[in-house]
Amino acid sequence: MHGDVRFTHLFLLFLSCLSIAHAFYIPGWSIKSYREGEEIPLFVNKVYSDNTQLQYAYSELPFVCPPSGRRHAGTNLISGTSLSLNLGEVLRGDRIMVSDYELVMGNDEETRYLCSHKVDRHALRQAQELIREGYVAEWIVDNLPGATSFVTTDKSRKYYAAGFKLGYEDYSRTGRPRYFINNHVTLVIRYHQAPGKDGRQGKKVIVGFEVYAKSIEAGNRNDSGLPADIHNVQNGMELSMAPNRTNIEKYVDSSYIPEEEEDIDNNSTLTIPYSYSVYFREEEKLEWQNRWDMYFVNQEDSSKIHWLAIVNSLVISGVLTAVFAVIITRTIRGDIKKYGESALEDGKARVKRIRSPRTPRTPRRSLDKNGLLEKIDGADADADSSSDEESIIEDATGWKLVHGDVFRPPPYGQLLAPLVGSGMQLVFMAACLLLLSCFGVLNPSFRGGYVSVGMALFVFAGVFSGYFSGRVYKTFGGQRWQKNVVVTGTLVPGLLFAIVFILNFFVWAQASSTAMPFGTLVGLVALWLLIQLPLVYIGSWYGYVMVGAWEHPIKTNAIPRQVPAQCWYAKSVQTVLVAGLIPFAVIFIELLFVFKSLWQDKSGYYYVFGFLGVVSAILVITVVEVTVVATYIQLCSENYHWWWQSFFVGGASSIWIFVACVWYYFMSLHIEGFASSMLFFAYSFLACAVYGLLTGTVGFLAAYAFIRRIYGDIKAD
Repeated sequence: MHGDVRFTHLFLLFLSCLSIAHAFYIPGWSIKSYREGEEIPLFVNKVYSDNTQLQYAYSELPFVCPPSGRRHAGTNLISGTSLSLNLGEVLRGDRIMVSDYELVMGNDEETRYLCSHKVDRHALRQAQELIREGYVAEWIVDNLPGATSFVTTDKSRKYYAAGFKLGYEDYSRTGRPRYFINNHVTLVIRYHQAPGKDGRQGKKVIVGFEVYAKSIEAGNRNDSGLPADIHNVQNGMELSMAPNRTNIEKYVDSSYIPEEEEDIDNNSTLTIPYSYSVYFREEEKLEWQNRWDMYFVNQEDSSKIHWLAIVNSLVISGVLTAVFAVIITRTIRGDIKKYGESALEDGKARVKRIRSPRTPRTPRRSLDKNGLLEKIDGADADADSSSDEESIIEDATGWKLVHGDVFRPPPYGQLLAPLVGSGMQLVFMAACLLLLSCFGVLNPSFRGGYVSVGMALFVFAGVFSGYFSGRVYKTFGGQRWQKNVVVTGTLVPGLLFAIVFILNFFVWAQASSTAMPFGTLVGLVALWLLIQLPLVYIGSWYGYVMVGAWEHPIKTNAIPRQVPAQCWYAKSVQTVLVAGLIPFAVIFIELLFVFKSLWQDKSGYYYVFGFLGVVSAILVITVVEVTVVATYIQLCSENYHWWWQSFFVGGASSIWIFVACVWYYFMSLHIEGFASSMLFFAYSFLACAVYGLLTGTVGFLAAYAFIRRIYGDIKAD
């Protein structure tokens, strides 16, 4: 008990240290205001598609304007230089670079020339491929992603969809595909008067950034490279090369680029002119602290479905709670009370030891005065047994029969202890992330913050991992706690890192920005081995040496009891699969929104963390109740091998979530290519494994607390 109190103090101290970190972005703070005529930098980031998991840095595309290297007036920014990114931004594939676009607060530019870029056949092929796969580009102004505006179905509100298309695909009269690149963008900057002193000085804040792209042919331009008319465009900028004169008819009305060198004119290239327009518009009704609301209007329209998900979760959890309450308040407590009252007769307790069927009563023998063996009566042998050995009521049945084996250490306990420790590490990380998200500390304006803070929490939660792993390991009778430290600190993080490292090779081969740079990999290894592993050691030392094992209310028999044959529905596999359906049903509806946000709406942002928090709380309650009920049924079948079973039952819904991922892949997604499909299934498997480890740990600890309580009540009675 004292050890638990000391650990609570350490936990509170850690939270206090965490609260002083200033890396978080709070809505309403960090406002950047601009005066009239001040230059606003525009950053280019990456291109991505809903049809693939591969992303690419926009500045590295061979068919866009290369940076000129000029310095932006009034700043230290030079076009072509990359910004320093946090860990979360790197892991999510961001590659942010200063662009050559000039935006001056309050100055409209109807048309401005950027560059004319010559591209070869290979560059055009890549451009066509990206357009065919539906890639969109992400630009950033004042930390806002450039967006295309839409209106809701009832036309009452406008909302944003981040990104703009690189181009579009069309078909000629012959049915052959033609590809057009969007080489002109109209940038609309929406501003509002700055709050406070800056507003009184005439400064403004940016509350919206819209990008509208179009394709304009290369011809019909003036000496400055500007199109004659950007409003009435007759033809777009087609991505095609002139074939050899002898094969003109072969490639007519097509953007097809021939493979054979002889089919292409010598020195053939395509010059793509780029231009842009800039407009500043005042938005009087939209405050700076609410500027991200435009990106979430579409999600708010689905709030009825979110409420339906909560009602669905409450109904399922309510039914399960009723079953749980019956078991706890009537069945178990009724049994304990019944046998406790019948144990007393005329002031004396009628008790009889319950022995294992495999170990029949063996009478004790001693030597008589002639040196011969003499049998001692069995009743006298019982009377001479150790006084601290546990006994229960003589007519005990069901779960009370396994009282002498229920706390017997499980097989492979040296593996279960590290898994439980890592699960508690994930529980701490997930709970903190959810709380920070619900309170608005983590939000889309803190780019990469969710991943960065999650990684930091996971590393520092190594203390909790070591603490719980050490205590569970000692409870199982483990002696080599240093070895347990190594297993706990390397098992789960090592497997995750190994899988991600292998996947990274495939992404590297595609030259995608999704691939983690080598320096980032080295940094992750340093965080793992130099920070997390020592923290696991500290937590394990405190849990194993200072606090020690949990005490069990009933002593374990020397010889294990034989487990009778189980019914088909009580076997491990069937129990795990059936029990996992209930938590899965609780989160299924909300899970579809998460799937859509992760795999389909990559240009959008999932921000309904309030609903997610409620559903997560109901999920935890459901996992606890399902595990306790399943464990109780298992013990009533005289099967005391509950340790691993409770862990698997708690995490069983992860199996059904992975099945849902497979179903979602084939029914809702249009992912193409081996690498993208492999990334989808690999990341889905890792996410389900992490989820299963988290919920399995919750189920294990809930079952352990439940068993300690009911057998402790028997001892008390």
